[in-house]
Amino acid sequence: MSMEVRHVMGHVAIAVHEDASFAEIVSTLRRFAVGAVTVIDRDRRPVGIVSEDDLLLKEIGTARGGLLPLTRERRTERRKSAAVTAGDLMTSPAIVVTPGTPVRDAAEKMHASHVKQLPVIDPVTGRVCGTLHQSDVLRVFERPLGELHDEIVALVRDQLGLDPGALAFDVVGGVVTITGEAMADDVERLVRAVRRVDGVVAVVPEVETRPRGEAAVYPPVY
Repeated sequence: MSMEVRHVMGHVAIAVHEDASFAEIVSTLRRFAVGAVTVIDRDRRPVGIVSEDDLLLKEIGTARGGLLPLTRERRTERRKSAAVTAGDLMTSPAIVVTPGTPVRDAAEKMHASHVKQLPVIDPVTGRVCGTLHQSDVLRVFERPLGELHDEIVALVRDQLGLDPGALAFDVVGGVVTITGEAMADDVERLVRAVRRVDGVVAVVPEVETRPRGEAAVYPPVY
């Protein structure tokens, strides 16, 4: 089973209200040592994000590139440089996840949106209930080796329909070395499936193929 956000998230909701002042936002960022803060409405539902980059526009002001064409991005920068509340400073809408979101999906959201944290919302109320940081996502690589091994065995048996007794999985530092025997056309999907297990860094297949019995050592798959 894939790890979900609930397994690694922080349960402190780092947020400010829409009417929070510039100084309040700075104080919150410094207090929790984060690079961004969620902006919430009166019902504690996230409506946007204010990052350190947004705040830096106040220092840069409108002097930067004053003679450049007034593009949509420049208009946004000018608006934010003049803003004094979270509601005016924020980037909206907020990109969110729920406790049941797979960690892998959350990581993909972070990467695609170029953000380092995501607000976690209750799927029923829509209210913010925690925060997911990049460092939280990386905790999947600290899973106990026994837990990781058991999940791989279950995956091979229940999802791939292969006999785990014909294979051995040696897990060291997140690198899974697979030995034993398998049909040649099963090796590729075996490696692909194991690689997607949360906490696996790489897979090294050293599997003998059947029925010919000829050893076929495959290169590492990352």
